[in-house]
Amino acid sequence: MNIYSKISDNELLNLFKQGDSHAYDEIYYRYWAILFRHARKMLQNSEEAKDLIQDVFSAFWISGQELVLKTTLSAYLYGALRYKIFDLIDKEKVKVNYLASLNSLNTTNENYTDYLIREKQLSSIIEKEVSALPEKMRIIFELSRSSNMSYKAISQKLNISDHTVKKQISNALRILRTKVGSIGSLFFF
Repeated sequence: MNIYSKISDNELLNLFKQGDSHAYDEIYYRYWAILFRHARKMLQNSEEAKDLIQDVFSAFWISGQELVLKTTLSAYLYGALRYKIFDLIDKEKVKVNYLASLNSLNTTNENYTDYLIREKQLSSIIEKEVSALPEKMRIIFELSRSSNMSYKAISQKLNISDHTVKKQISNALRILRTKVGSIGSLFFF
């Protein structure tokens, strides 16, 4: 039978502070299972619970000889474990929030990039169809849309009536709608 198993926590701590590694072993064996059950219950993960308990006992091994307790040894170990658990939970929340923001950013960038590609393709198709319009109609349409000229300014520049300008632009839009309309709807759905 192990003589350390009958010694109180305070006596074990004093022996450990004096360099007795068997006292540390007894503290470890006395509290490991209890702390493990507590950590596993809070974390719902056995591996994380084991890791945290290992961290607690490692820190206790390193600083335990200088440790001045204001509470009991069990309260100290529970407190250290709780701190580790809350620290892990906070880190997990930060990680989840960070991953969510990355995912959101990634989705937003993909949608924006996809939109830009589609816009460029549609623009190219429209330019091709505008260039295929009859010459007079194309010139009038380009002056209206590209140069932002009014019907009156176009009619004065080309020496034609306002009505002719209006009719030519109307015909150009009708042609473009029929040719680009079906293609354009494919790009945005």
